[in-house]
Amino acid sequence: MSRRRRAERRIIAPDPRFNDVELARFINRLMIKGKKSVAQRITYKAFDIIQEESNREPLEVFQQALRNTTPAMEVRPKRVGGSTIQVPTELRPVRSEALAMRWLIRGARSRNGIPMRRGLAQELMDASRGEGSAVRRREELHRMAEANRAFVHYRR
Repeated sequence: MSRRRRAERRIIAPDPRFNDVELARFINRLMIKGKKSVAQRITYKAFDIIQEESNREPLEVFQQALRNTTPAMEVRPKRVGGSTIQVPTELRPVRSEALAMRWLIRGARSRNGIPMRRGLAQELMDASRGEGSAVRRREELHRMAEANRAFVHYRR
């Protein structure tokens, strides 16, 4: 355990266009080297692409994508008698949202040969339909937790 006090949660201001705090956190995670305006431009252009291609409200697509990629369980390694076992644990909402956003951004960045705004738009649309690499990642994590259900009694 850390000897210091617990870190305080920062209050994040909602994003300027949609007035949504969740989207502001997503933009902050997308940001590289403090370039927030670049991250905002990428996100909003991706939202414009979503609006054009799917004729749906982009914020709804984003929220649906987040819901479809948010994991409920994860496995954590624990040393037991000289061997390391994977113990399934439930996730706090903050961590599960962070993982979902991280997977969405990683999936968008891994789409090579296209601009980031288009890759992000495609990843968000795929995730809102229950497809894409971020959703696959969540299902893989849930499968691992299910396979190691026998070790749930080792939970911390």
